[in-house]
Amino acid sequence: MRSALLAICTAALLGACSTQAPLPPKSATVPTGMDLSGQWRLRADSQQSARQITDAERRVTGADESLVSGRKVSQRRSSDVQVHVFLETGEDLKLTQTEHGLFISFNRSVVEEYRFGEQRTVRVGPVEADRVSGWENGAYVIETRDKEGAMLIESYRIDASGSMIRAIRIVHQGRDELNVKQEFDRN
Repeated sequence: MRSALLAICTAALLGACSTQAPLPPKSATVPTGMDLSGQWRLRADSQQSARQITDAERRVTGADESLVSGRKVSQRRSSDVQVHVFLETGEDLKLTQTEHGLFISFNRSVVEEYRFGEQRTVRVGPVEADRVSGWENGAYVIETRDKEGAMLIESYRIDASGSMIRAIRIVHQGRDELNVKQEFDRN
């Protein structure tokens, strides 16, 4: 009896230890004068980012899989990093900023919706992840963490010249699997 109780308590403690802490919330307050709205085109000198994303796909998922949804995806192993399914890319972006959120259209095919200060669970098919988004240091930041602890971190900001800078990182086990900056000009 005592050993059964000890086994149950140990299992409960181990289960509690494996639960990830919630992601820290982001601000819902839009910085004064900040508006990301507009039609944006990826600069020619940022085109190399597509190759960097493809290279990272091979490292993270295997040679036949893709970080960007809509491309061919092979059979997954359950231990694989899955946060990549939440990454969208495009050469043409349309951002619509409202009082409470941001809509991002990638190449006029996929539209992502974010609410300022959100903290929620998101799903793509069977893949589930925690997400927070909001304003941080003058940029709109989106953090998405899968069950393996891999984190997709995206940020959007306007630089001094009026260009939009999109930073994309995937971090797993303390290592950058992807770290790309893309520059967009208004159309």
